[in-house]
Amino acid sequence: MSNPPAPESNPIDTAPDKAQPTDNTRPPGKPEENRSAKTRQMLGMKGADVRETSIWKIRLQLMKPITWIPLIWGVVCGAAASGNYEWKLEHLLIAAACMLMSGPLLAGYTQTINDFYDRDLDAINEPYRPIPSGAISVPQVVTQIWVLLLGGIGVAYALDLWAGHEFPTITALAIGGSFLSYIYSAPPLKLKKNGWLGNYALGSSYIALPWWAGQALFGELNTTIIVVTLVYSMAGLGIAIVNDFKSVEGDEQLGLKSLPVMFGVTTAAWICVLTIDLFQFAIAGYLMSIHQNLYAAILILLVIPQITFQDMYFLRDPLENDVKYQASAQPFLVIGMLVTALAIGHAV
Repeated sequence: MSNPPAPESNPIDTAPDKAQPTDNTRPPGKPEENRSAKTRQMLGMKGADVRETSIWKIRLQLMKPITWIPLIWGVVCGAAASGNYEWKLEHLLIAAACMLMSGPLLAGYTQTINDFYDRDLDAINEPYRPIPSGAISVPQVVTQIWVLLLGGIGVAYALDLWAGHEFPTITALAIGGSFLSYIYSAPPLKLKKNGWLGNYALGSSYIALPWWAGQALFGELNTTIIVVTLVYSMAGLGIAIVNDFKSVEGDEQLGLKSLPVMFGVTTAAWICVLTIDLFQFAIAGYLMSIHQNLYAAILILLVIPQITFQDMYFLRDPLENDVKYQASAQPFLVIGMLVTALAIGHAV
């Protein structure tokens, strides 16, 4: 993978290599409000216009720690579905290494490279982000991209050695997932320009890939698991669509075909919730087909509060309530993933 080229036209391309002083002239808020805003900003959540001066905090902000959670959870699901995970120190440490690879390293790489190629978009939607605000220079960002990528692939190779794989399955997943992240964000393909393709690529990266890694680490990655997790990733497509609502203005200006831009906010919101719900019901049907009826019933029960929060928050005002909806409903989705994994592991 070559050093990713910068877009041809960008408002910060002429910025000097050294990070510029940040603007600290904005009026100070209440101490508790500032702390809350700094926490949201550090986690990678939107709407927190707080300027950091620590380069390490800025680097962490680029990696968006809030996005690591589903990948770490995906590793847990893969380990559970393998049927071979044991609660002993060795397995715990190996699982933690796989979580490090999937979350901080490769998800951090994904988020950093996405910010690198989205700096013109962020200049419109979130100008306080580290790159458009000048808090970190482009060469510093490129260095971070390479460190995270090579670190993630290195950990993947070490996991393959521990598992005794004849074919380096986890390394192949790490390289393939990293390439998918690259073409998702970078021209000329820039999959995120297409609302359907880009969002499914994102959903599968956050659900299927870490699950496959955990499954391959402790068991066997087979065709059934690949198909089931790719179907589950259709629910992840719906989750990915939720993130598009915060960027409608910038997407329209830059010609990105997100679903809210293509279909309008209301229709896109319905597409979003239907994909989230229907494909979870499809997975419940699969669990019934392998005689895991109790787990299927639990999964269906976990979809019900998601539908409730969709009606309470998201469908009524997706632009205003996207974060509130995610915080309320997504825990039930990720618990449902673990229920599915336990059912598969029980059937092994």
